[in-house]
Amino acid sequence: MTAIDYYYYEPAKGHGLSHNPLNALIAPRPIGWISSRDAQGRVNLAPYSFFNAFNYDPPIIGFSSIAWKDSVQNASETREFVWNLVTRELGEKMNETSAPHPHGVDEFPLAGLTAVPGRMVNVPRVAESRAAMECKVIDIVQFRNTAGEKVEGWLVLGEVVAVYIDKLLLKNGVYQTANAYPIMRSGGLNDYVQVTPETVFQINRLAGASSPSSHGTK
Repeated sequence: MTAIDYYYYEPAKGHGLSHNPLNALIAPRPIGWISSRDAQGRVNLAPYSFFNAFNYDPPIIGFSSIAWKDSVQNASETREFVWNLVTRELGEKMNETSAPHPHGVDEFPLAGLTAVPGRMVNVPRVAESRAAMECKVIDIVQFRNTAGEKVEGWLVLGEVVAVYIDKLLLKNGVYQTANAYPIMRSGGLNDYVQVTPETVFQINRLAGASSPSSHGTK
């Protein structure tokens, strides 16, 4: 094996590159397209590239923001939010909802999207999205550095209380991820990756590597 010539840096001293490589190294990343409502009833819709699932039972998902933005503010006030799946055909509309509008502006009509009332939360989901999850906030955590000092970054964690899935994406009870053609953030400021059926491959999981109860009918 040929030795790898590594570019090395310590983040506290700066990366020395033309673009911070962190979000390109941790990629592709699912998009947290988050709808929320503030205490005055005003709706917000915005994408977050730091988003993922964190637990099976109860199901917990979360998104983080590098500033106290509308989604974090709304989640702190009403303790609810909705995640909406971003697929290729919704990519441009998702991007439109990232514009820095004043607090209280509803991005749904601006992006030409349809708001559908939630069932378990008082927050709408995107009708055009092929999957969505309604969530109740369980924690909002402000990040700290190694010195214990608070930094400009917040993680919003929510328990999933309702799920919507386009039935066309279910096959024998299994959600077909690639058939939705989801897009994810990757690389620089403008880079995205699309998942397609042709790019999916399988690696058999080792015995005992995952809990069977997490994949059953519960």
